[in-house]
Amino acid sequence: MNPDDIGKAYDTITHLWQSKDFKRNNGIEAHKRAISFTDHRGNALDVGCGCTGRFIDLLQTEGFHVEGVDISSKMIDLAKQRHPDVTFHHQDICEWEIENRYDFITAWDSIWHIPLEQQKPVLTKLVNSLNKGGILIFSFGGATKPGEHTDDFMGQEVYYSSLGTNGFLALLMKLGCVCMHLEYDQYPELHTFLIAQKVRSINE
Repeated sequence: MNPDDIGKAYDTITHLWQSKDFKRNNGIEAHKRAISFTDHRGNALDVGCGCTGRFIDLLQTEGFHVEGVDISSKMIDLAKQRHPDVTFHHQDICEWEIENRYDFITAWDSIWHIPLEQQKPVLTKLVNSLNKGGILIFSFGGATKPGEHTDDFMGQEVYYSSLGTNGFLALLMKLGCVCMHLEYDQYPELHTFLIAQKVRSINE
């Protein structure tokens, strides 16, 4: 599946995140931990922002100026209704040329949908978009090796890929980041999140 297919799939299941049964606290404690590592609270970017706005709410409360990006047009429309004051980008993160620089970037349950061959370029792009000292938090499938699969547990078939835990750690170290926290937060499921801080540029 290509990213456009993922966007179209998510267009049809926005109701899952609008349901009263959706757990709006999902990922919040992880983000609070990530925010605690920040040196500055300027610009922030929510990659795969979806429509709930829960991370945007948290980041705004913590003093960040937040932007959101998502490949689903319906998710973006709903996000704009909830946060008319926020700049949203309807973009494919694999192709989007990020012009701004950020002190905080989150990609929670989002970039695991990009093609496996795009994992390294996209992570590199996100790290390059961080200011020195900036924080990146993202979730992924904490497998022992790179891989990809599809499933339809949300009602639509969607694609997932991962570099594996060691693959992500190795890439982030190469990109000048330090791992501040890594957690299998839904163990024994492989849902994993990682918090990294950019301590140097690649050419330093």
